[in-house]
Amino acid sequence: MQTIKSYIEEKAERVHEALDEYTARMQGIPPLLKEAMRYSLLAGGKRLRPVLVLATVEALGGEETAALPFACAIEMIHTYSLIHDDLPSMDDDDYRRGKLTNHKVFGEAYAILAGDALLTEAFGLMAKGGKEAALAPEILLTIIEEGARFAGARGMVGGQVDDLLGENGAVSLEQLESIHRRKTGDLMAYSVRTGAYLGGASPEVLESLTRFAYDLGLAFQIQDDILDVIGDQQVIGKPVGSDEEKHKATYPALLGLEESKRKLTEITNRAKRHVEGYEELNPASLIGIADYLLQRDR
Repeated sequence: MQTIKSYIEEKAERVHEALDEYTARMQGIPPLLKEAMRYSLLAGGKRLRPVLVLATVEALGGEETAALPFACAIEMIHTYSLIHDDLPSMDDDDYRRGKLTNHKVFGEAYAILAGDALLTEAFGLMAKGGKEAALAPEILLTIIEEGARFAGARGMVGGQVDDLLGENGAVSLEQLESIHRRKTGDLMAYSVRTGAYLGGASPEVLESLTRFAYDLGLAFQIQDDILDVIGDQQVIGKPVGSDEEKHKATYPALLGLEESKRKLTEITNRAKRHVEGYEELNPASLIGIADYLLQRDR
């Protein structure tokens, strides 16, 4: 029987191979820009967001092949956000996924442009994938529209702004959860909702999957905050203690380490309950992913 770890690794590898293939075929791009895009995009990582797209489609009995371009596009959006987050004007990080950050290798200008290019290419890939799969125009347009909302100023980007504004300031638990709902949760929700649209989910199941994704995103962020305190740099691929050094608002800073761990378990269990009990949905892999993330060390 396949373990959830091997399931995630198998899906992540399929996404990685597809990303390599898509970007290798890109024509008319300055070589240095293409190299910078591929450097971060193919650096590895958990591939959690595209895996969630594929797992959600599978849970609904849909076709993985048609979903793969959308999964890859969302990973492009995620990677662009990491490249920009690492810039000196943002989080000023030197390492990401165990490698030097993009701007440390290519310089700030090319890192910014690589992120810009990945974000733009993502929407092109979704449009192309939708046409090739003969996806209903209404579904394709909805997915693209939601991508702009969840990844943009009202979503992930807005969350990043509030995160910057919260540095060196007093942030309440409610404010912190609002930041992470947008900064982390919105792209998680977009991943699951994209899989739900592609899998033909009913409105009721779409709503429950969305609640699952937001709780999963919050749990993921709490675990990230915990690992920044107790993690191993060689395992997580970036320095530990950087959040405290930058005076960033985190769950351990507000709640303490043990209470953060308790909250992590509570929210993970709540996430799993959202996807149970639906005839059209087989939630085994989604529940397995939630349990796996609860125990992750990177």
